Amino acid sequence: MPRILFVKTSSLGDVVHHCPAVSDAARSLPGATIDWVVEESFAGIAAMHRAVRRVIPVALRRWRGRLWSPAVWREIAAFRRALAAERYDFVVDTQGLIKSAVISALAAGERHGLDRDSTREPLAARFYDKRHHVPRALHAVERNRRLCAAALGYAVQGPGDYGLVGGESAPEAPARPYAVLLTMTSRADKLWAEERWRELGRLLAARGLHAVLPWGSEVERARCERIAGGLPDATVPARMSLEALARQLRGARYVAGVDTGLSHLAVALGVPAAGIYCGSDPALTGLYGARARNLGAPGAPPAAAEVLAALEALC
Repeated sequence: MPRILFVKTSSLGDVVHHCPAVSDAARSLPGATIDWVVEESFAGIAAMHRAVRRVIPVALRRWRGRLWSPAVWREIAAFRRALAAERYDFVVDTQGLIKSAVISALAAGERHGLDRDSTREPLAARFYDKRHHVPRALHAVERNRRLCAAALGYAVQGPGDYGLVGGESAPEAPARPYAVLLTMTSRADKLWAEERWRELGRLLAARGLHAVLPWGSEVERARCERIAGGLPDATVPARMSLEALARQLRGARYVAGVDTGLSHLAVALGVPAAGIYCGSDPALTGLYGARARNLGAPGAPPAAAEVLAALEALC
């Protein structure tokens, strides 16, 4: 049976978008051994995939700022040893960046990736033994699926299956039904107005749903507390690990979120989710799944009532 190494390191949304391709490979190649190189902060998500045997964490983000440290160079050496510990039949880089192409070049096995016309960083294609063309206009999930199918020699069939298993509602989750509101994102133009979040929270409370507003930074915590302060029934929990957040998302009745990786994770966990788009276009990287709905567009954010209606239509 083939031994496969996938290279998809970051970001969270990209890691989630790769999961259906992993499911395709496991279904199309029964008995295949599947390993995955991923950024250390997202290793827990890769480990949740039922077909992944071994997760190999890499710490490019952390190493980049500490290359003067002997400890970092020891970690880099350990990572290279982990890659060299096994020879693979296929090394498939679905990230398509120079950094991921370099990682794929360190692994032992035939290297596959996007051709120069299919990737954002054409130089990456020079690191692969075999290059594959995938239309750039497809959603990211389907691009990953098409690339892996071309590399591994099978046809893409049916809807994608994210394949994430494990985890129940987190201990921090309220005992009563709740919705998770994901208010944080990486760019200011992707934020939804705080008053619209409060309006959505009030609509949810009128339907008996408690609002939970997780956060990852002090700025995000302050925003969540301002929003929660205007709601009749809301909680801003303590900061959680990604694994704990996944458990809390899985236990939610609904998830509403801006353009952030956690919104994609909610979809992968099978939770009804509405993506709120204010400064980005959901056509290529929007929420993708049967229980997901994308609302809004750059400069045209949705109203709170639209988000609630979309969530209720998913159940």
